Amino acid sequence: MDQPIHPFSELFAQLGLPADETAIRQFIASHSPLRNDIELADAPFWTDSQAAFLREEKLDDADWAEQVDQLNLALRG
Repeated sequence: MDQPIHPFSELFAQLGLPADETAIRQFIASHSPLRNDIELADAPFWTDSQAAFLREEKLDDADWAEQVDQLNLALRG
């Protein structure tokens, strides 16, 4: 059974953030570049629940892992 694929914008909605294209671009612009020595989930702009979600999805290679990786790359650029 294939894992469902979520659009990048749905990750923002899952994190409780505005998920329209403009808001996503603004979020990435205002939080980039994230230093290489900081793990994505440890960035200071996440709430505890957001950080836990990001950490769990990566550790479990779960349903959202690909979008979490995409977000990580977007914030490093």
